[in-house]
Amino acid sequence: MNFCVCIKQVPDVAAPITLHGGELVTDAGRVVLNAYDASAVEAALVLTEAHGGEVDVVLIGPEKATETVRKALAMGATRGTHLVVDSSSSLDSSAVAALLAEHLAERAYDAVLTGKQAQDTDAGLGGAMLAERLGLPYVTNAVGIEQEGNALVVTRQGDAGQERIVLPTPCLVTCSNDMNDPRIPSLKGIMAAKKKEIVAVAVAAVPPSATRTLAYEALPTRPPGEMLRGEPAEIAAKLVAVLDL
Repeated sequence: MNFCVCIKQVPDVAAPITLHGGELVTDAGRVVLNAYDASAVEAALVLTEAHGGEVDVVLIGPEKATETVRKALAMGATRGTHLVVDSSSSLDSSAVAALLAEHLAERAYDAVLTGKQAQDTDAGLGGAMLAERLGLPYVTNAVGIEQEGNALVVTRQGDAGQERIVLPTPCLVTCSNDMNDPRIPSLKGIMAAKKKEIVAVAVAAVPPSATRTLAYEALPTRPPGEMLRGEPAEIAAKLVAVLDL
């Protein structure tokens, strides 16, 4: 099968993040491949190594995000496409899905994989929006993927347990980071990635975002705990009053 994995460069969540004037301030120099997307790349690589095929990756981001495309190539992806947008561009899930759908509509893949969410926003909407735009059957929050003939058997984590779904191709799957442990690129892979093709495409018009972030606020502090003292009957009465029963 031939896969396309949609990836994203995100701030390193292990780096210090502060709140200033309603804006999140991160260490702009510490950016990484989104962990959920890394699991999607690994899943595609495992399947193509076992059954044949190729893995392409596509990323939307500023010019410096090329290094993240290169990381996926070093893991073993075949080629990459970088849809270049200005660093000041504000893209929500709807805008990202529109750009990816425009890019993928001109190409044929057996399966499109994405992370189930991005570490910077945790929105988790892009995959479903992209599947709708492409008219593809899809499964979310996958924790396992197997190939059976021309279909994918996807194990997804639901609220009440795991579900196994047979998904005809072409299709789309959003992947959990509980699916696998993404490989660390080897020196051979890093050297090979330097020779692999990355097509940079300047995005002429960024789609308007359907949502707007007004500001970020720190979580409210929790009030201190209160120790109830006295006889059992007195404590019970105080507890009932606190719980407003």
